[in-house]
Amino acid sequence: MTVFPNDADGQVLKMLAKQGVDFKQPQPVEFVVVVPDKQRGEAVLDTLRSDGFTCELEYDEEMEEWTCYCFKTMLLTYEEIMDMQKRLDDLSKPYDGYTEGWGLMVN
Repeated sequence: MTVFPNDADGQVLKMLAKQGVDFKQPQPVEFVVVVPDKQRGEAVLDTLRSDGFTCELEYDEEMEEWTCYCFKTMLLTYEEIMDMQKRLDDLSKPYDGYTEGWGLMVN
């Protein structure tokens, strides 16, 4: 069994492993990027799309914030998840956006 770091991302990977997710197969991972408003959200969408992400922008009425949901099919490794979050942070930072986590739909 793979050992994962003892942080939030490591805990999610550990939970996914317990649920039987195949870490040898690429998985559709959803990353969440929060932005301050619709205009900057649309700018982030353009930037992320041109960098190869599939994205959509939604307004979360409960949290009262704009969120870009970015999808990437990739291998689930701790290093890849961390690198992808840093990449998203770097791309969204000029628009005052930031990565707020990731997830995976599990059947």
